[in-house]
Amino acid sequence: MNPQPSIDAVHDVLVVGSGAMGTQIGAVFALAGYTVTTSDLDPAALERSREEVHRRLGRLAEKGSRSREDVDAALARMAYTTDSLEAARTADFVLEAAVERLDIKRQLFADLDEAAPEHTILATNSSTIPSSLLMDATGRGDRVCNMHFFNPALVMACVEVVRNPQTSDATVETTLELARRLGKQPVRLNREVPGFVANRLLGALRDEALRLEADGVAGFEDIDVAARTALGHPMGPFELMDLVGIDVSYLIRLSEHEQSGDPADLPHPSVQRLYEQGRYGRKTGRGWYEYAG
Repeated sequence: MNPQPSIDAVHDVLVVGSGAMGTQIGAVFALAGYTVTTSDLDPAALERSREEVHRRLGRLAEKGSRSREDVDAALARMAYTTDSLEAARTADFVLEAAVERLDIKRQLFADLDEAAPEHTILATNSSTIPSSLLMDATGRGDRVCNMHFFNPALVMACVEVVRNPQTSDATVETTLELARRLGKQPVRLNREVPGFVANRLLGALRDEALRLEADGVAGFEDIDVAARTALGHPMGPFELMDLVGIDVSYLIRLSEHEQSGDPADLPHPSVQRLYEQGRYGRKTGRGWYEYAG
């Protein structure tokens, strides 16, 4: 009989992937008292991740959001490695935040399944690749799920927990409670749907905003003003695309189209144009808006 997860058994966490999301997710776990290892194949990426965590947590201490003692203790609980499989051998919970490619994720989950203890949950942060496409690469489909954080993970309270057809109730409840202990507000999804909940809501707003801009109804700056001042959103849909990354938005839409086959799920021509021009948003200094160096 397969061992079922328990929140009381979660002490050591492995975050696979040291990009923007993996970096902040690791910091979130460490601030909540968990021992965290962040892994990446690229040593330079790991060093950038470590520096980013020190910078961000240092700012929390400077602003008084967290005490210096809390920050120092969190930093002491964090480690970095290029050997994710070795780190998985002692992990009680694994959160994958690697590149959004199904073939890479499937191989990674197969390898992690071999390395991790039997009780360990293998979760993916992906909002576009459901865990049902990963579970059969492992021998523990009942201990595989999506645990989707939002950017920036240190700030955003929402975490979507999504079960696949094999995910056990114990895995769902453990992951929900883990999110609560991180200080987050979990959203339970009883079944998989492309984009989950929050991104589907945002996607509807984004798609309508793109149509309004393309039809010449209003400029993207004014559409953003309407979203902020009439709807109370902290930023407009075009500002949000620039923050998340035009490249990310583009690749997510491609992934959704691959799953659905619906032409309506293809990236909007305006987004495709920006992507092809390398205008990815804040990260490149130009997207819908231009940003000072």
